[in-house]
Amino acid sequence: MPDTLTDRLSQRLARLRAERGLTLDQLAEQSGVSRAALSRLEKGEVSPTAEVLGKLCAAYGMTMSRLLAMVEEGFTPLLRRDDQAVWRDGGFTRRVASPGGAALAAEVLDCRLEPASRIAYDAAPVPGLEHHLLLVSGRLQVTLEGETYNLRPGDTLRYRLTGASVFETPKEKGAKYVLVLVTP
Repeated sequence: MPDTLTDRLSQRLARLRAERGLTLDQLAEQSGVSRAALSRLEKGEVSPTAEVLGKLCAAYGMTMSRLLAMVEEGFTPLLRRDDQAVWRDGGFTRRVASPGGAALAAEVLDCRLEPASRIAYDAAPVPGLEHHLLLVSGRLQVTLEGETYNLRPGDTLRYRLTGASVFETPKEKGAKYVLVLVTP
């Protein structure tokens, strides 16, 4: 029985591939993640970065939050802050404040991006997925399919993501934002 989030995530990634009848080579081709890296992830030898998880989620047609919710145990109405899943990758911290589930269409993410950070995703994890991004503090530049938006505190960016996206902060200031994802 896996006892850490990384262990459960490794097993879930292996099950997702098996459920779809994919070989490591086929998933590598679809996701752009090397076969060797996929093997190490599924064996729990390494913890995936946000970029790698983003590529895998795009290949599987799901959000990263939904994948993380799949490895959480059970469903409870009240999620205390200390019990919420947190994912860290370099200067990016993503707390799943309210994970989606079979009966819940929305996911709420509390995100922090350190100064001088850049996160790029090649494709939408779920094409057309509805996003509502509220910048709480700092500065954030978001580029969606080639169009750039510069956000200030209190600004909300609403969109349906179908292609590439980039999140960047200036070198002098990071960003704290809430992201709500609504699954159709």
